Amino acid sequence: MNQENLVNALQTIPLFQEMDSEHFEKFKEVASLVEVDAEQVLFREGDQEDYLYIVVQGRVAIEMQFPGRGRIRIYTAEPLDFVGWSSVTPVVRARTAGAVAVLPSCLVRLDASKVRAMIDEDHEIGYIIMRRVANVVASRLLVTRLQLMDMFSHPAAEDCTNV
Repeated sequence: MNQENLVNALQTIPLFQEMDSEHFEKFKEVASLVEVDAEQVLFREGDQEDYLYIVVQGRVAIEMQFPGRGRIRIYTAEPLDFVGWSSVTPVVRARTAGAVAVLPSCLVRLDASKVRAMIDEDHEIGYIIMRRVANVVASRLLVTRLQLMDMFSHPAAEDCTNV
């Protein structure tokens, strides 16, 4: 992927549309464009948090391992969704879920340690990033809440044989 493709991809993402040219240039330095095949693993639960991804094209499944149930998809990231957002938060440093491409996908990959350093050094960038991350977290919590409501509103049928 060349630099022109990276710039074009970044310009399609609302986060980068909000930035002035100086901030945009800083992000170009820590970003790359990656293509992944369907079923390609981006990261596994428990891995070191090294990158934040933004889906440009395709879909990425967010999955968690559940004892007795195996790997379960908890979210499917679509274009413009963030994947691995906790990698830029101040405390979490291990992946709490895994990510695997559902379709062949194109992603912007941001070096998380460099993004965290930019957030600490430039509070204007920090505000823009953390506001976007807060929106991602809020939307994922809403999705989780709806999933839980659906799960608990349809309980498993009770077995009457033991009455």
